[in-house]
Amino acid sequence: LRGLAALIAASVFVYERPSGDKANAPAQKQALAVPVTIAEVSTRDVPIYLEGLGTVQASNTVAIHSQVGGKLQSVNFTEGQQVKAGDVLAVVDPRPFRATLDQAKAKRAQDEAQLISDAKDLARFQDLMKRGAGTSQSVDQQQAKVDALKATIAADQAGIESAETQLSYSTITAPIDGRVGFRQVDAGNIIRAGDETPITVLTALTPIVAVFTLPQRNLVAVQEAMKKGEVPVVAMDQDNVHALETGKLMLIDNQIDQTTSTIRLKATFPNTDEQLWPGEFVRAQVLVETLKDAVTIPEAAVQRNPQGLFVWVIKADNTAENRPIQGGPTKDGITGVRSALQPGELVVVSGQYRLRQDTKGALAT
Repeated sequence: LRGLAALIAASVFVYERPSGDKANAPAQKQALAVPVTIAEVSTRDVPIYLEGLGTVQASNTVAIHSQVGGKLQSVNFTEGQQVKAGDVLAVVDPRPFRATLDQAKAKRAQDEAQLISDAKDLARFQDLMKRGAGTSQSVDQQQAKVDALKATIAADQAGIESAETQLSYSTITAPIDGRVGFRQVDAGNIIRAGDETPITVLTALTPIVAVFTLPQRNLVAVQEAMKKGEVPVVAMDQDNVHALETGKLMLIDNQIDQTTSTIRLKATFPNTDEQLWPGEFVRAQVLVETLKDAVTIPEAAVQRNPQGLFVWVIKADNTAENRPIQGGPTKDGITGVRSALQPGELVVVSGQYRLRQDTKGALAT
């Protein structure tokens, strides 16, 4: 079978000298089969990710307070409920605010009636002055009364609007879409505007953001990736095993933390399944580049010695060769190799511990 995933069982013959009791025998070499598993070197696109530890944050959080004082008449939500903007969350007893509104409306009606009367008097004074029976002083005084009443009516209208606003505040609605938390004030309690304890806290979970850090040395790579377009970010669980959500990079903070030599970044995620939760720790993987047609091998084939990285290569004549390599990025068990290997070559992925540089005669079985 061909391809990177196709593993091939093979036997490598190791030639050893006879033991001491045969030291006088002719220097014959005896072949011993060494079973190994091999895979083919291939090419594929290799994504390069930068990984940082971060915390999930709600895209919007609102502490629900009352803007007016009074008796909390009802609480209209269930803890943990998903609500829409405009949904009624609680009601403060509206009767005092409705009474104030009615008084303001009555005051305006009274002043409007008085204005009609004074306006008629003004018209009569003006008519008398035209006929020479009245004085301009009387007209001016009556005009002043009319103007004052018009101003009073304007103030009455402002009072009505203020009373209507206060009445509307008695019905507490959700300002955003989100999920409500614990109920912290029960119905029947007297509440006041400015109370420190909110009725509840409303949190927007869709979309949601994650704030994470990367080493300062990654700044240029992230900036270059953002210049090319949208930068994907994968939120992994704390164990770095399961991908929770895929989103995009929003921004790089405008300062470097000199204490830790790190940069802060923010990514946003749709979170339609609510896999991410505010306060959760995640590992953010930022895709900064994709290497096209890179030479790749299984991660298990890569070995390390004092000189660096190497792999065991099964050559065309079935001999095993210890070959140094320059390793690249690793993702999902696949490692990119920047040099030393060609597509189609075979590398050993298990059984390497029994091989030596002088192993000869490798034979696939």
